[in-house]
Amino acid sequence: MLDEPHSAIPLSSAPPLRSLWRYADQHRGQVVFAFVMSVINKICDIAPELLIGAAVDVVVNTDESFIGRLFGVEDRFEQLTILVIITVVAWLAESLTEYLAVLNWRNLAQAIQHDARMDAYRHVQDLEVAYFEDQTSGGLMTVLNDDVNQLERFLDMGPHKIIITAANVVFVGITFAIISPLLMGLAFVPIPVIIAGSLIYQQQLESRYARVRRAAGAIGDTLTNGIGGIATIKAFNAEAREVARVDVDSEHYRAVNQDAIRLSTAFRPLIRTAVLVGFTMTLLVGGRAALRGELAVGLFSVLVYMTQRLLWPLTDLGETLDLYQRAMASCRRIFGLLEAKPTILPGRRELPAPVRGAVRFDDVRFAYTSGDEVLKGVTLDVPAGETHAIVGATGSGKSTVVKLLLRLYEPTAGRITIDGEPIDELTFTSLRGAIGFVAQDVFLFHGTVRENLTYGRPDATATEVRRAAELAEADGFITAMPNGYDTVVGERGQKLSGGQRQRLTIARAILRDPAVLVLDEATSAVDNETEAAIQRSIDHVSTDRTTIVIAHRLSTVRHAHRIHVMEAGRIIETGTHEELVELGGLYAALWRVQTGEAGTVDLV
Repeated sequence: MLDEPHSAIPLSSAPPLRSLWRYADQHRGQVVFAFVMSVINKICDIAPELLIGAAVDVVVNTDESFIGRLFGVEDRFEQLTILVIITVVAWLAESLTEYLAVLNWRNLAQAIQHDARMDAYRHVQDLEVAYFEDQTSGGLMTVLNDDVNQLERFLDMGPHKIIITAANVVFVGITFAIISPLLMGLAFVPIPVIIAGSLIYQQQLESRYARVRRAAGAIGDTLTNGIGGIATIKAFNAEAREVARVDVDSEHYRAVNQDAIRLSTAFRPLIRTAVLVGFTMTLLVGGRAALRGELAVGLFSVLVYMTQRLLWPLTDLGETLDLYQRAMASCRRIFGLLEAKPTILPGRRELPAPVRGAVRFDDVRFAYTSGDEVLKGVTLDVPAGETHAIVGATGSGKSTVVKLLLRLYEPTAGRITIDGEPIDELTFTSLRGAIGFVAQDVFLFHGTVRENLTYGRPDATATEVRRAAELAEADGFITAMPNGYDTVVGERGQKLSGGQRQRLTIARAILRDPAVLVLDEATSAVDNETEAAIQRSIDHVSTDRTTIVIAHRLSTVRHAHRIHVMEAGRIIETGTHEELVELGGLYAALWRVQTGEAGTVDLV
């Protein structure tokens, strides 16, 4: 067995075709219409074979022909004229029904792939942050894009081909049964072989295409990492190493695909062999009966053409089966993602207006999945309108406090409230709408400055946008750019400096005019001059607004109303800057280090 890359994307345990049928419930009317058009199309499609036999019958049997007796017409030319009219009607009907069938199946494919992509992406947005710790962005992107496209490729024409193939077998079988039950049995001999072969191949292909989808996910992971880390790759001269990494994954994808292709391709010759058996049996047995006068020449002509019409379309079954198995492998991943249940659900209550912004943590404990406790009974009281700072060494749990406040994670014990309302009882819109968040890991979307600033408040006016930028001391560098507020910042804001990106995120948070402003290491990646500018904006916007600052530069929080010092998941000191320095504990030691009065204390 070929080696397989690890993939954490969950697979649905339900039969994929059944899941797809249930998922397409809202499109049932269109499915039924398309199905009917496909069936009628096949009836019209086999009509020419019957008409060919009727034409031969007219020539051979003259006034005793089937058409002559059916319409009471003796003249052979008139009989042929009737056949021409019937043929034209059949061809036009066949063209019209094919158009309607294909149009509806293809539109249905587009509708379902759109629904699947949007439902999956919407579902991803509803999942908690912890879910993404076990996933890779490349793997998720493969499901949302490649797997959905794979499903669309099958739905585009696959159902239509399967239906007309099945209808072909039924209607041709009825024709054979009416004309010659013996020849029907002989012509149908290959069909059990084809069906048995299809089932065997389906089982064999299922596992192979599951490996193909996992291999596609692995390539997605590698490519996403490579593009996202391009600057680091170049800095370490690792371009060749990254190309080699993609080459390994791409080679694995090629190998598992070749394994599946080798098997699926062998299916077509098997079917052709079975077709040959059925066709030769009709020629030999039916021809002998015609020579003996036991079978009319016209009917023999019909059966010869019908045999080819019966069996030859089955040669395309291999290609359709290949698309089907690829689509079902993708369905397992799509519906597996949709089956992932969010563990953090919104409440139903709204914060009473006006929101004052009083925040309280009451004996809060928290541990990440299969890990030790990060917070060990944290009690924190931030009155409305005050600025409180949380400082401490790396890993002390200070950023976790922010994540719990935003309900990105759920505490394992204790209670968190805003204005006395438990946050787990609030809607996400109410909770997060009251909080302006500036993260340490700055994220800007590919778009203009204005689009990024208004991300949390799309209806903001140009005046409000500019005022927020001025408060964050960002208006100066924005207006100096070539297109001002309409300048494109690039993916993740790569066209801007670290300080510029940070000030834009502060302006973005300010624009929402939140009751609670949370800044998680907002000045960690900037120089002293930029830090001073950011600090001035923070001092201004935090006036009469509840502000929680996570910081490692103590100079930025020395004027906070209260400073909370964390160590190993606990708050060990609380007070003003002066009180904590006088206390002579951990904060005082950290202050001495940062002011150059002592040795070293690990803060970051």
